Amino acid sequence: MLASGQLPALAKLRPKVLKQAFSILQDASTGQNSTPQNPQTTPQNPPPPPEANPKPPGQKPEPSSQNPPPSAQLPEPAIKTPEVRPAPKPPLAPPSVTIPRLPRPPALEDFLEMQPEGEIAEQMSKVTGFVQRNPHDGAKVSEETAAYLGYDQKNLYIVFVCFDDPKKVRARLSRREDIYDDDQVEVMLDTFHDRRRAYAFQTTPLGVQWDAIWTEATREEINGNFDTSFDTVWDSKGKVTSRGFVVLIAIPFKSLRFPATEKQEWGIILYRGIFRKTEDAFWPWISYKVAGRLGQAATLYGLEGISPGHSIEVIPYGVMRGFRALDTRDPSNPFFQHATVQGQPGMDAKFVIRDHFVVDMTANPDFSQVESEDPQITVNQRFEVYFPEKRPFFLENEDYFRTPLDLFFTRNIQDPSAGIRLTGKEGPYSVGLMAADDRGPGQAVASYFPLAGTRSYFTIARASRDIFKQSSVGALYTDWECPTTGEFNRVGGVDTRLKFNANWSLDGQAVASSSNLAGNFFSSSYSSHNCETNLFPFDSGNAGNGNHYAGPADKLDLKRDGLHFSYEGIYDDISKGFVTMPGFVNRVDIRELYQIIDYRFRPKKGWIVDWGPSLNQRYVFDHEGNRLDTDYQPYLAIQGRGQTLIYLFPYEEFRERLRPQDFTYLGLAVSANQDYHEHRSGTSFQTGYFKRVTVGASYYWGDGVNFVPAPNAQPQSLLARLDTATGMLTFRPVKPLKIENTYLFERLRATDNEYRFALAQFPGVPLGRGIFNNHIVRSKWNWQFTPKLSLRLILQYNSVLANTPGSAFFPFTYLPTQKQFNADFLITYLVHPGTAIYVGYNSDLQNLNVVPGVSVSNTAKGYINDSRQFFVKVSYLFRF
Repeated sequence: MLASGQLPALAKLRPKVLKQAFSILQDASTGQNSTPQNPQTTPQNPPPPPEANPKPPGQKPEPSSQNPPPSAQLPEPAIKTPEVRPAPKPPLAPPSVTIPRLPRPPALEDFLEMQPEGEIAEQMSKVTGFVQRNPHDGAKVSEETAAYLGYDQKNLYIVFVCFDDPKKVRARLSRREDIYDDDQVEVMLDTFHDRRRAYAFQTTPLGVQWDAIWTEATREEINGNFDTSFDTVWDSKGKVTSRGFVVLIAIPFKSLRFPATEKQEWGIILYRGIFRKTEDAFWPWISYKVAGRLGQAATLYGLEGISPGHSIEVIPYGVMRGFRALDTRDPSNPFFQHATVQGQPGMDAKFVIRDHFVVDMTANPDFSQVESEDPQITVNQRFEVYFPEKRPFFLENEDYFRTPLDLFFTRNIQDPSAGIRLTGKEGPYSVGLMAADDRGPGQAVASYFPLAGTRSYFTIARASRDIFKQSSVGALYTDWECPTTGEFNRVGGVDTRLKFNANWSLDGQAVASSSNLAGNFFSSSYSSHNCETNLFPFDSGNAGNGNHYAGPADKLDLKRDGLHFSYEGIYDDISKGFVTMPGFVNRVDIRELYQIIDYRFRPKKGWIVDWGPSLNQRYVFDHEGNRLDTDYQPYLAIQGRGQTLIYLFPYEEFRERLRPQDFTYLGLAVSANQDYHEHRSGTSFQTGYFKRVTVGASYYWGDGVNFVPAPNAQPQSLLARLDTATGMLTFRPVKPLKIENTYLFERLRATDNEYRFALAQFPGVPLGRGIFNNHIVRSKWNWQFTPKLSLRLILQYNSVLANTPGSAFFPFTYLPTQKQFNADFLITYLVHPGTAIYVGYNSDLQNLNVVPGVSVSNTAKGYINDSRQFFVKVSYLFRF
């Protein structure tokens, strides 16, 4: 089935291509100031001296000077005496800005004339000189931009004054964090000034908020560097004027973590994004020529006598719901369970220790308001498909536990009743500790089964130390225990990130696991008395000694980022015995080398922002030396203005080898290896050039393997013809309303040879060649009545139409025809993260035939309502 927002025809491409093809739009921050600096060797500017003659109290100060002052940019006078040579210039350092303490908060109205007016506004430090990163790295921002900064005892204030034609400004009233179609401004704050991690606060011209944590180390599971799971309390206001727009951002110090020192020294980056031009501009200049951003950040001085305080946050909540749902945990005894009214209380809490350590706790958490999954293809996938975490408690500070191997995938904690997490940083040391229970194993079986009510327990410990400029070393330990069955899984090891220079970096990790697990269905020691009912961590490559599995796993990721040439080489070595219950490692017994090579031309003029060739290359061997996969995929990428992306995949050559143990996982008894030689081609297109419409489409065709074959299939018959297509249309008929429509399609058909063989087996019988058609149609409507009040409606249809009608005599797949329609309705009144009211209704229809107490099966026609729920949830943030 296709699960429920990205263009899914790309799901058959390799994961790195997906990221390259569609995550460019997600990186909304980019460039400024003089020449690029090497962050490894360039010292920071010293703080400026105090004012020689400060103004007496009560006297209106003079307007602050531009930063940097114009005189600092004048050329040096010529040398008049040739014999006298000047001393060598020291290397230029990233710029700095010193901001004043304000007697009271600034107001947006003080800047609506596109300049500061009034006593408070004129005191604020002014920053200009924004520089492009896109489309022309190093060029001056195309539209005049200035920022004004100041602070008081409670908040940091940033005002952006952005000149532009108001008719061309992209600004729409939308829900929180839905900002990608609009112009944007942002401030990034590296509060520990370690050049590794920063807070990001971004808004649209109307003040719609988006916040995230930026980490210098790229992680595929968050699709880049921004971890958007971070949510905190801050304030933003914006207004479009006759000459552009103005935005005021106020960030409470209570919402940040920073050192407990009298005088603060932070890294800071300011950003402006102009959507229609695909333009990203920064102060200071954040160049593509240097990998990362924080090593190029400016230094923020002037913050004195501030503290987040011994902050305590408590968020109690209550949920009232009524529901009716089909219980199929025992397929031989299906029945409907229901509740007319059911109440559930719960609480989240946060305690700050010494300004920069945070303890988070949750009791009886509820995630009713969390949006359903974005669409992905899940049918005919040989390996487990990754679905990102969306639950708030598990998302916050998740980056403290992130390592090159994904060893803590929080979705594996399915239904916790309680959890606690400690995260923070002291000097060069960062720590993370988390423990939670999981009611999932006991809820996966019927209430009258022996393991009903069973719980498992997760413990994760992580420590790292900063070394050199932007490098680190660390260690991670994970533990999963199921006391009822005596099962366990333990993983431990070390990791590092080494930044060699401005362009090259290396991430590495070496770990080992030890497990006692009884749930491998394909093992001779399998026992139904296990805790892995909903979590199946095994792969066809796994091999153990009875229920004992043990082995190492290693990863190296060498990366070069540059203005034109980029490279990434990934080496994975994962043994047969390696298993991780808390993590996401979906293939073992491999030695894999994966290389991505990109070259981008960047024209100085014209519609094209950048274009160039890329090559993805992959080799996979097992530990006995057998070649498993080889993949060669060249393609051409073009990025144009208006957030336009074009990808041309002329030819992919993919060789795939299945071993006997791989066929066992497919339900086939095969005694020899089988090779499959596949070719694919395709193209994709996406653009936001039109103000009210974003449109995208893709189509890919070629060969694919049937991983859902009929029980009597022969191994050579699994090679099939594969087509995938997607369509995406986002439409804003009026500013408060956003309609996102997605269509995903996958079709697998028998080859000519296999079809002729089927006709010979059943002469005179009308047979089709279809194996399955997979469709998903999703329409998501969001009406933003006010910045706080919104209505969301999601309608989604999924279907797997298996075996072309008339082919019952020779089915190509064991899959039944499945159809599902889901409607999800939610009203949200969100004051700020933590304080909200949700009213929701969900209903699901499937083509099921249910005989209560006997059986449940799919039917060719008709639907039943297998689940529906109405709920009201109220939460309130108390902050002390």
